[in-house]
Amino acid sequence: MASLFKRLKDTISADLHNIIDEKEEKNPIAKLNQYIRESEKETEKVHKLIERQYRLKEEYNREYHQAQDMADKRKRQAEIAQKAGEESMVEFANKEFEEYDRRAGRMKDMRNEMEEQLHMLEQKYEDMKHRLKDMHVKRMELMGRENVARAQYRMNRVMDQDVDKPYSRFQEMDQYIQDLEQKVNRNYQRSTFDSKMAQIERELKEQEKVSAK
Repeated sequence: MASLFKRLKDTISADLHNIIDEKEEKNPIAKLNQYIRESEKETEKVHKLIERQYRLKEEYNREYHQAQDMADKRKRQAEIAQKAGEESMVEFANKEFEEYDRRAGRMKDMRNEMEEQLHMLEQKYEDMKHRLKDMHVKRMELMGRENVARAQYRMNRVMDQDVDKPYSRFQEMDQYIQDLEQKVNRNYQRSTFDSKMAQIERELKEQEKVSAK
């Protein structure tokens, strides 16, 4: 049963990835946006790691100085005890000196290694930021191309001169305007004609009245 559910899960996951891949193939900007979001997240993670590395470096540096200060102190104390003839104190001071000196040396090596690692991380971080900036520029470039392609597509739809479509939208619009102008002119002429005829009829009636008198 568990194997069946696993195969079912893998099948659904594969289908989902195929759908996503098809969608990304149709929309490269969406895919690039996803890459940018993922890169931004990873860059932020690296930034936090670098900050943490700086804090660790400060801790290493602090531990080194503390150990070195104690080693110097025990060394001076051993010399003083030697002059005073306090052999037991000399032995204790020398033993402490060796322990602190060993610790200081170790912390110094760790601090130097930390500085090298930090330098490498900072270079990687700068490379990531440049790469991220390049991706933003690439997105702007793709968006510009997409806008031009969409504009050209819409213009081609409006100004299509295909043999199957001898009349473009502009041509249809021009024809419509011409028809409208002709219709307006005819209406104007008809209205003017009717107006002139009415005027003539009135004048004739006036003449007939005058003649009748």
